[in-house]
Amino acid sequence: VEIMSGPSTYEPKYAAAKWMDRRLPIIRMGADFMTFPSPRNLNYWYTFGGILALCLVVQILSGVILAMHYVADVDKAFASVQRIRRDVPFGWLLQSMHAVGASMFFLAVYMHMFRGLYYGSYKAPREVIWILGCAIYLAMMATAFLGYTLPWGQMSFWGATVITGFFGAVPVVGESLQQWLLGGYAVDNATLNRFFALHYLLPFVIAALVGLHVWALHHVGQNNPIGISEKTKEDTLSFHPFYTVKDAFAIAVFLLIFAVFLFYLPDALGHADNYIEADALKTPAHIVPEWYFLPFYAILRAVPDKLAGILLMLGAIVVLFILPWLDTHKVRSMRFRPIARWFFLFFIFFCFILGWCGAETPDNIAIPIGEGMSFYRLSQIATIYYFAYFLIILPVLGLVEKPIERPDSITKAVLGDGKPSAALAPAE
Repeated sequence: VEIMSGPSTYEPKYAAAKWMDRRLPIIRMGADFMTFPSPRNLNYWYTFGGILALCLVVQILSGVILAMHYVADVDKAFASVQRIRRDVPFGWLLQSMHAVGASMFFLAVYMHMFRGLYYGSYKAPREVIWILGCAIYLAMMATAFLGYTLPWGQMSFWGATVITGFFGAVPVVGESLQQWLLGGYAVDNATLNRFFALHYLLPFVIAALVGLHVWALHHVGQNNPIGISEKTKEDTLSFHPFYTVKDAFAIAVFLLIFAVFLFYLPDALGHADNYIEADALKTPAHIVPEWYFLPFYAILRAVPDKLAGILLMLGAIVVLFILPWLDTHKVRSMRFRPIARWFFLFFIFFCFILGWCGAETPDNIAIPIGEGMSFYRLSQIATIYYFAYFLIILPVLGLVEKPIERPDSITKAVLGDGKPSAALAPAE
């Protein structure tokens, strides 16, 4: 930590810079950020932080401009979105950028989270970094749900009806809570206005949480693929130019993928029914959330009881917040935990299974897909494994798994001239 949070080396050279530095050291903060000592063995899995920062900026800027043309009224909302796409200069680009950007945002955040799980980035002393990241993820989910209602298509309306209906299942206060959220007894004009206001506000809350997330990261330092803390200055590199260039390349590749969807497949990640104006008298054949919510939707449907399904879905998120205290193994990185690595691969596999099951219609979920197997049964198995991974597998492995030997330092691991540690040292 001393290496990562040493005194500032910035020295202002000009009179104006010196004047500002004495009153508001914002230039010093930027300079210190660029010279921040980072582990010298960070790979491309660590570039998703920069990618996510770009996604947040894109979403905020495009959202602010779209809000200037959007009309939060049930009689005009759908038409206003179509007018943005057709009549507002470059509106087609901004609207598609915002919609596709949401999917790209979640794609990057899932990669970021899986990387953190694999390399043990949630372990001490980085628990607060992980918890803040989970809070960002939760705020993203709320923002995405609220934003999905704004186009006021069939899937927007009925998705809002179903999700807000969950609050009615809460004992005692459920009905009052649901009415407060809706602004009445059904999804209507008051609901749309509330959702629009909250959707506009939450991205700035996310930006504040990101600031805390980065601040916490710079205080305790970054984790790295081998999970060994920096011991000397040789174990680190300046963030600029080494990682700014690496991040820039990764961002360029990510933007190419973004551009393919934006210009050639702008509607591929959405639902066709959402291009039909909302009608409270016509229920879609299949009410389905966006792809990034499908695993949680499968968990919700894995049990027949409504309240139990809601509690399981919430529990799937809450368990992420307490993960640092569930995985008690002394070694951070799963590179040196071969048993945990296999369980982690199974965890990723079952996350995809949950997404697959969540995309199936209610009519198909009970149809047999094999000997004694259906989507409903498969979603139950995947749900059991999801919770077992966090609540049983990781705690047990923390007690019984013997890791393989680790390098003595980051520098020796990179240069390949170090001998593995003979004894297991605790996670630094």
